[in-house]
Amino acid sequence: MSSPVEVPYQSFIKIDRKADTTIYMQIAHQLINAIQRGSLPLGTKLPGTRALSQILEVHRNTIVAVYDELFAQGWVESVPNKGTFVIGKNEEKPLKIGSFNKNNLKQYPQSTGFSFKTTNILDNPFEHSDCEYMFNDGVPDIRLTQIDQHSRIYTSILKRKGHHKMFGHYNHDGSEFFKKNLANYLNLSRGLAVSKNNLLITRSTEMSIYIVSQILLAAGDTVLVGDLSYFSVNMIFQKVGVKILSVPIDENGINADAVREICRKQKIRMLYLTPHHHYPTTVTLSAQRRLELLNLANEYGFIILEDDYDYDFHYDKSPILPLASADTYGMVIYIGSFGKSLAPGFRAGFIVAPENLMTEMRKYLGIIDRQGDVLMEQVLGEMIAEGEIHRYLKKSLKVYQERRDRFTELLGEYLGDFITFRKPTGGLAVWTEWKVPINLMQLSRNCSQDHLFLPRTLLYQNQKLTAMRLGYGNLDFNEMKKSIEILSQNAGLLIHSKQK
Repeated sequence: MSSPVEVPYQSFIKIDRKADTTIYMQIAHQLINAIQRGSLPLGTKLPGTRALSQILEVHRNTIVAVYDELFAQGWVESVPNKGTFVIGKNEEKPLKIGSFNKNNLKQYPQSTGFSFKTTNILDNPFEHSDCEYMFNDGVPDIRLTQIDQHSRIYTSILKRKGHHKMFGHYNHDGSEFFKKNLANYLNLSRGLAVSKNNLLITRSTEMSIYIVSQILLAAGDTVLVGDLSYFSVNMIFQKVGVKILSVPIDENGINADAVREICRKQKIRMLYLTPHHHYPTTVTLSAQRRLELLNLANEYGFIILEDDYDYDFHYDKSPILPLASADTYGMVIYIGSFGKSLAPGFRAGFIVAPENLMTEMRKYLGIIDRQGDVLMEQVLGEMIAEGEIHRYLKKSLKVYQERRDRFTELLGEYLGDFITFRKPTGGLAVWTEWKVPINLMQLSRNCSQDHLFLPRTLLYQNQKLTAMRLGYGNLDFNEMKKSIEILSQNAGLLIHSKQK
C-alpha cells in the first residue's frame, strides 16, 4: 500500500475559505472524490491528523472532524496501532500516486461511458436573441399582468388557516378545488357539460398532447393535421412514430371533404385541430364543418384532438363553441390552457375527456408530474370562484383588441404593397402572405442587423407559399411601429434587388 507521505494531497484538495461550506466538509468531500475516482487507491494509508493538518495548513481539530466524517460515511477504517486506511483491498496493481491529472477531480465527465439512442426529432426549434425588438407567434404581454394582485392571493392562501383544508383534497392529478371551479368555468364559457371527474390538470398544452399521444397513439397509426400545423405537436407525434398526413386549409378551416376522402382510403386514428383560430393561419373552423367533422369521426371511428390554445382571446363577436360541446359519442378530446393572459407562473394546461380515458391519463400524470403545483392551482381556483379571472380577462381583452387594430393598420400602411392579410377575429397573431416570394431567412438575417428578431418558427416558405405569422400581443404601439418599419425597410430592399 502507498505511503501517506507520497500522496500529493495539496494537488487535489483546494480550500475556499470564503465558501459557505465548512472547511472540514470541503476537505472530506474532496477526499471522497479522490477515493471514488481511484486517485486514492483502496487500502491507501492516510496521514495522521497532525501531519495532514500541517500539509493543508489547517487546525488539527479540523482534520479530526474530517476523519470522523469519512469514518461515519464508511470510506475509511481505523486499524489499531497502524493508522487510518481507505476501505477495501485493491486487488489490482495500485495507481502510482502523483501520475494522475491534477484537474481530474475538479471536472465532471464531458461524455458518458455508455452508448444511448439519440434523435433529432425533438431538437429545440426555438431561438434566442438580444435584439431590442422581437416578433413571436402570439403570446400575451407579461407587462400587463397584475403581479401584485396575484401575489396577494398567493400569500393569502399560505396564511389563512381555512385554506389549509383545501390542501387535504389534493392528489397527484390536481387540486380538487381547482378542478371543480375550472369545470364550472368551462361549462359557462364553452358550453360544456363536464364535472371535475372529466378534467386532468397539466403543466402545459404540450404536456397534455404528450400524455394523449402516449395512451392513444402507436407506431404506424395515421394522424391528420392541417396544412399548415403547429410544429411542436408534429414533433410529439413524430416521436411516437405515427404517419402524419396534411389536410388542406382554406378560409373556413380544415377541408372536411378532404378528410372524408382520406378516410375512405385508409384507417385514420386521430385528427388534430385548432378550430377556434387555426395555427398558424388564424382562420376559424366554420360551424358547418364542425358538424361534418363530428359526423365523420362517428362514422369512421377516429379521435378528434381539439386544441383551443387561445380560446379566451376573441374581440368582434362571441366565440364559436368548441366541438367538444356538441360531442355526444365521446370522440373528442378537448385540451387547452387556462390563465394564458396571466403571469407565466400562474398558468395551467388541462384535458377534458370521458371518465374511462381520464382514469388511464391519471396513471401517466402520476408518473411524470406526481406533485403538481398545489399552491398555484389553489390561486387559480380562487380567482375563478371570486370572479377575478372574468374581470381580468375583460380588461386585458380591451388592450389586446386595441393592439390588434393598431397592428393591422400599421401592416396596411407599411407593408400593404408587399403582403396580404386578414384582420383576425381573435388571438394574438396575424397571418401574412407575401405577394413576392422573397427569401424569408435572408429577411430575418437582415432585420436582425437592425435589432429586429424574426424567429424561424414564424417563417413559412415553400414552392407555393411565402408567409409569416406575426404576433402582436407582446408589443405596445411604439414597439409595433418600429418593428414594422424595420421589417418594411428590409423587405423593400430585398424585393427591389430581386426585381432588378
